[in-house]
Formats: sequence, C-alpha cells, structure tokens
Amino acid sequence: MRGWPQLKAATALPLLAALAVAAPARADDADAAPAKRPAIQSNRWAEDWSVLADPKLRTEPLDALKYIPLWASDPKSYVSLGATFRQRFETNDAAGFGTAGTRSDSYFIQRLQVHADVHFDANWRAFVQLEDDRAFDKLVVTSADQDRADLRLAFLEYTRTFADGTLKARVGRQDFLFDLQRFVSSRDGPNVRQSFDAIWANWETGVWRFIGFVSRPVQYFDVRPFDDRSDDRFRFSTVRIERKVLGDNELSGYYSLYERADAKYLTAFGDERRHVFDIRFAGKAQQIDWDLEAMGQLGEVGASTARAWAVGARAGYTLNATWQPRLGIQFDAASGDDRPGDGVLGTFNPLFPNGYYFTLAGYTGYANLVHLKPSITVSPAARLKLMAAAGLQWRATTADAVYVQPSNPVPGTAGTGSTWTGAYGQLRVDYAFDAHLTGAIEAVHFEIGDTLRNAGGRSSSYLGAQLQYGW
Repeated sequence: MRGWPQLKAATALPLLAALAVAAPARADDADAAPAKRPAIQSNRWAEDWSVLADPKLRTEPLDALKYIPLWASDPKSYVSLGATFRQRFETNDAAGFGTAGTRSDSYFIQRLQVHADVHFDANWRAFVQLEDDRAFDKLVVTSADQDRADLRLAFLEYTRTFADGTLKARVGRQDFLFDLQRFVSSRDGPNVRQSFDAIWANWETGVWRFIGFVSRPVQYFDVRPFDDRSDDRFRFSTVRIERKVLGDNELSGYYSLYERADAKYLTAFGDERRHVFDIRFAGKAQQIDWDLEAMGQLGEVGASTARAWAVGARAGYTLNATWQPRLGIQFDAASGDDRPGDGVLGTFNPLFPNGYYFTLAGYTGYANLVHLKPSITVSPAARLKLMAAAGLQWRATTADAVYVQPSNPVPGTAGTGSTWTGAYGQLRVDYAFDAHLTGAIEAVHFEIGDTLRNAGGRSSSYLGAQLQYGW
C-alpha cells in the first residue's frame, strides 16, 4: 500500500507529524529501494519489522525483541514487540470557558501502550495492544482522560496480493483514521484513544482503493480493568472509494451510517440514525498544498428530522527560503439548529473528532461553527518546527449554542447574543530528539466575546508540554 490519506494522522503532535502513518510496502516494490528500518508510528499496527530478518539492520540493543522469528524458513513469520509511553502536563485556567463552574486546573495525563504483532506468514497476522491511561490531579476526570488497564486493539488480519490487486481484511478491535481526522479519528489528542469492534475489508487496484466496514464504537469505563465494551446501541458503518487523480492528488468519497440509542441534543432526544455523505480532494502542486472536505448528514433523532452539513479547508504555500516558512490558511464551517422546535435538527454531528484539529486546548467543537485561522510554520532545524496561528470564531446561527469539544453545548448561549464567539492565539513547538523520543509545547489563549461572557464565561488560557517515547 502507498500511504493513503485516511491513514495519515493530521496533527501537529511531533510523533504524528514526523512519523506519519503508512502501510507496509507492496511485494512488487521490494526491489525498488534498499530495505531500511521502519519509523515508529502513531498507529503501531502499521509498522513492518520484517526487514530485521536481515541481521545487518539489527542495530539497536533490543532488536532481538523487535524481530523474533517463528519459522526459520520464512522471514515473514515473526513476532514483534513494542511500547509507547506519553506523558503530558496541562494547565487550563477555564475549561469550557468556565461556564460550568470549572476552576483553574493543572495536572498530568499519562498513556502507556504495549503491543505484540504476530505474523504467522506473509498472509496472516494478529495484533494485540494493551493501553493504560491515567490522569493525575485532574479535577474533572472524563472517559477521555482515564481508562486504566484495558484492551485497546486486538484483531486478526488477512492479506493477499492477486494479479490485479491486493485484498486486506481485519476482524476484531481496531481503529479508523480518515484524512485529516476532522470527523473520523483515533482521538490521539485526549488521553484515551478511540477504538472500534469491527469487520473491515480493503481492495486496492492501480489508482483505486475500496474500503468497507461495519463497526460498534468502543465505549470506555474505568470501574475495573478490561471493562470497555461495545454493543448494538452504538453502530457505525462505512463504504469508501478513493482514487489518485492528476498525479498523486487524492480524491475520495464515502457513505456512513451512524446509529446511536438515546442521543441528546438541545432540541431533540431519542434514537439517532444519520446517513453521512462525505467528499474530499487533497494534494500538492509545487509549493502549494491543499485539503478540501465537505460532509452532509440526513436522518432522524427521535421524532425530529436531522439535516446538517459541514465544510473544512486547509491550504498552504511553502516559500523557498531559509527555515522553509509555510503560510497557511484554514476555514471551517458547520451547521447549527437555526429554528429550534420546528421538528428539523440542524446541529451537525462531528462523529469521532480527533480533539486537536483546532487546538489541544479543547475550546472549540465542530458544530454551529464558522472558523478562520491563518498560520505560519517554520523549521529552523531539521527536527524542529515552530507554528504560530490566530483563530477567529463565529456561530453559524445564534439560535443554537456555542460548542466545545467534542460536541458539548455551552449553557446559556443558545438563542441569545451575537454570532461572534471570540478569537484565540496559538503557539506550538515540536522537536524530535531522535527516532524514538519526541517533545512538544503548545500555548493557547482564547479571548471570548460578549455571548460567552454574558453566559458566565471568561477568557481562557491553556499550556501543554509533552514527551513521547516509542520503542
């Protein structure tokens, strides 16, 4: 496979930026380039350590555990062990803009993952990953903050290459990442990542790729170890088509069925069933890069009809100059419920947002939103990136609320005030110490408008500092 867009984690986190998700090389490309050690990736299941069958590439002390041969006659038969450890300090003086009585809070969040990747042969593999997520000294701990000692991934995979294409199928607990992860993500920003119990299949042939899956999103609990579960009260199924166009530019579209029991919105309650239609075009031409996406949603929530939409666009221009400055612009918009009580729910459902698409601070949700964000990114050194941005935010309609991540309405904002929500500044530093250790610092200040202030909110500041190690 060729590093298709939905397997790219779109985030400023250094591990994701420097070590983007890519699938193993195709068999017919094996002689195209000399073998080299794989990069440590955000999604550890995407790594292929079979290259360590060559003893010359075993250059690190624990490589005996990265490639443990099963059958001496088959270099594709092996076990690979690994781990990821992330520690982040965060301080936030007004989570949710302080409207829910939240106080200034400073705390640590910690994520530990260990995994075993078992390749029985060139076609069959099993992957298991355990995760332990903890929040230390956090005043309000949610299911996205802490989930101690649980099963994150456990799937069986079959891969086979035919004359006209490659088939890959998985069954078990896995994760899905589409494009920039605006709407379908592994939720890497918060502490607890999102998994799905699913049956998934993929067919790749030439410039085409076809994907389909049926899933039940995993729901997280922290009462006892290994208590996370999924059930038929929450289902998510998708059919997706991708094509390379005009070179390596990416055109994709998908249909999803989102079903959730007992959904709750400001003006609608009950079982939710949404038909989701998405189209995206992304690519690069010389110094210009772009990513454009639009989504429509039709269905029902309880007795109400659901009709919602969203668009997202990112574009940049990289200068041929010292530090490789990239000038970026981002625009996002999502519908709100402009006529409460009319039997039609217009509030957009952001599905499974990644939690860092706007900032790590969590001040912005992808519903009832108009968002404009210019930015500049520079690279003073090979492993260092600096980013500065300013965000301007409005509501699509004053009849609906201001939303914070993931899709929580701010009390007292619906049906009052102006469309102006506020503005924020963002500074971020990412540094890769080596192939295993990365670090990041992010600071955000959000200056609220009168609508939030009259609802009891206040301007908010966030600071986060993170180290992540992967083996």
